[in-house]
Order: sequence, then structure tokens, then C-alpha cells
Amino acid sequence: MALVSCIKENNKSRKLSHQLCRHQCRPLPILVLVLVLTFSSWFAFFSPRSYGHNSFTNTSLMSKNNKFIPPIPNTQTHHHYNSSPSSTSKSGPYHDWQLFAADFEEMMRNFKIYVYPHVYNNNNNTSSEEAFAGIFLPHPNPLNPKIGNYLSEHMFKLSLLRSSLITTIPQQAHFFFLPFSINAMRNDRRIRSEAAIAEFVAQYTQRISSQFPFWNASAGADHFYVCCHSVGRDAASKHADLHNNAVQVTCSSSYFQKLYVSHKDVSLPQVWPRPLHVPLNPPHTRDRLVYFSGRIQNSNVRQELIALWGNDTSMDVFDKSPYPYEEGFRRSKYCLHVKGYEVNTARVSDAIHYGCIPVILSNYYDLPFANVLDWTKFSVIINTGEIPFLKERLLSITGQMYLTMYRNLCQVRRHFVWHKTPRGYDSFYMTAYQLWLRTSVNRLSY
Repeated sequence: MALVSCIKENNKSRKLSHQLCRHQCRPLPILVLVLVLTFSSWFAFFSPRSYGHNSFTNTSLMSKNNKFIPPIPNTQTHHHYNSSPSSTSKSGPYHDWQLFAADFEEMMRNFKIYVYPHVYNNNNNTSSEEAFAGIFLPHPNPLNPKIGNYLSEHMFKLSLLRSSLITTIPQQAHFFFLPFSINAMRNDRRIRSEAAIAEFVAQYTQRISSQFPFWNASAGADHFYVCCHSVGRDAASKHADLHNNAVQVTCSSSYFQKLYVSHKDVSLPQVWPRPLHVPLNPPHTRDRLVYFSGRIQNSNVRQELIALWGNDTSMDVFDKSPYPYEEGFRRSKYCLHVKGYEVNTARVSDAIHYGCIPVILSNYYDLPFANVLDWTKFSVIINTGEIPFLKERLLSITGQMYLTMYRNLCQVRRHFVWHKTPRGYDSFYMTAYQLWLRTSVNRLSY
């Protein structure tokens, strides 16, 4: 009887404990659910439009009226772009083609840029403003080979003025373009020094803020300017809001530069004037492993490269090429982009143009369109401290890996081409897309 009584007492205690747990523990999952929902709502509300490729969420596929935006079809549309990313890979050289294409299409429908009117003035009066009209007007012949390194700066302005993104109604604009040209100032004897350029830009920005209400409404956060000259990085140094708030679209996009802010500013591809339609040498005809030619006076990295590999018979590494520059790109598998005075040179776009896999030896380089393009799929990025292992690194790339990179490279060529009237996914619209990613969710009212 004592044993039966003990068993009954234990069963009674177990039931009581179970009932207490049911009543006392029930709030725990409810509390967890509330916390999860609260955190999700907070994150959704405060998350800005991100600049990295991880930020392309499924909401990019929905329009403002919650209709699904399909991927761009593989046909020629009124924007003249071909959307096929790859026949061998889901996203080819892109982080995520489908999400990018949907967001790009939304940009083409909605994005608007207002250009301050100075760019349209072209008369011969002698007022102080008109005396500097050439600094604001589009270059009359931007494809002149003498333009060289500064083609992208001039072509952006010309392409913008001929694009569908322009609006003459500032209240509709997402961004405002400050149309001065750093390259034009550099060639103007009146203001060609770096200090004079910075002073001119500061005075111009001050005049914009006094004549128009748009700058003061955002402290310049929805304004941008474009430069491809190395002195351009100091152009904003004498105007705090221009440097801190406005977007700098620049070829000299280095994390190491104090006046370049990577999450705010935009990397502009540096492109030389090249023939648009150049047939590529197929991989099996490229009999040289590596090609580089460039001045070494202003670069310790280049000096080390030449010292280590200049005498290697399988690598064409020169301070001055014995044969035409273009030939080196056509006959080589890999073409080196080596930091000079700046992190950027036109050798990246030249390599892409001629079908040579870029090898990037330039630390701190914020590569163009890096949130859209996966550079590891069509280029080789090597730290400058690893130059002694350069050949070993390149020889470790298998034939199949090289062919995949070559196919991906062929797909990205269209992103590194400028047109006077922009088309599709060319350099202009890809750069504009970077600005589109930086537009605020809540636009200002003027």
C-alpha cells in the first residue's frame, strides 16, 4: 500500500508540474514571436537602399503598385539593350542578373536628373558667368584621341544631355548635376592650379545655393559632379557640404583618398577613345601569358614589377613596349593594371576592350560597378605585396577557368563603352544606376 500511495503521489506531482509549465511557459513563444516581428518591422523601416550586391532584395521585382516586374526579355527594346547574361551560368559575371535587371528597368522608367542651366548657355557676351561658359558646356569633340584619360568625364555630360533621364522640371528630379568640368578648368590658364580650381568650384557651389532652393533643401546630398582628372579629388576641398554630402563621380576612386567616401561616392570607369567594333582574338591565338607597358617613374609598384619580371621570357613586362600598345592586349591572355600615380588607369577598360583578362595590382581601388559585376569572374585581383608570386598565381588558373573568365569578359565589354546618345547597359547608364541606388526613399519636396 505504501508503494501504491507513493506512485499515486508522484503521478499527482508530475501532472501538477505539467499544468504549471503549460500556464507559466506559454508566454515564452509569444514573447519570442513579438520580438521577431518587432525587429523585422524595425529593420524594414530603417534599412536604406543598399549599395552592395547583397542588397538586391526581392522587393526590387515589385513595382510601386505591387505588380511583378519580369526580367528584361532577350530582345531589342526601345532602350536598345540586350539582356542575356549568360548561356552557361545563371548570372554570368553578375552578382544577380535577374534582380539587377529588374531594378535597372525601374530606373529607366522613373529616374530623373536636373542639370543646372549653365550647361545650356552658349552666347558670346562678356559677363563674368559667360566668360567661363566653356567649363560648363559639353566638349565639342569628346571622341578626339587627344582627350585621352578624360574621355569619361566629357562623355558622361554629353550622354546625360541626350538621355531619357533628363528633366527640365527640378521638382521631379531625384538628383541635380553640377556641370563644371575639371578637365576644362585644368586647361584654362586662368584657373588651372589645384587651389584655383577648388576656389572656383566653391564659389560656383555657393552661387548655386543662393540662386536656387534645391541645394539648401538637402545641403547638397542630392547633387553630384563628375571628374576623371587626378586633381578632381581636391575640387571639393574648400566647400564642406560639397565634400561631405554631394556625390563625387570619379575615376580616382580610392579607399585610401581622404576626399573619396566609398559608400557615398561613385567609381567612374576610365575609358580611352577606342574603335567601338573591334574583333577579339580568340583564346587559342593568345600566345603570350602577360602584357604590361607603362611608365615607372611615379610608381614603386611598377618599379618592383619591372625588376622582378622584366626579363621573364614568357611575360611581356615593359616600361616602354617595343611593339604597338594595342598588339600587346590582342596577343596576351592576361593584361596587368598596375597602380601608377593613382589607383586607376585606362588599362582596365583597355584590357576588357581587347578581350584580355585584367590582372589588377592596385590596392584600395574601388572598382566600377562592383555592386553589380562580380569582378572575380572576369579578372584577377592581386595584392601589390604578392608581386613575387604573380606568375605562380596566373599559371595556377586552369584552362577551363580561363575560358569561363574570357566568356564572362566578353559579356561585360558593353558596360565599358560610351555613346554620344547612350544605349542600354553602356557606361553612362551603368553609372547612372549607381546614382539611382543612392536616391533617398523619401524625396524632398521643393
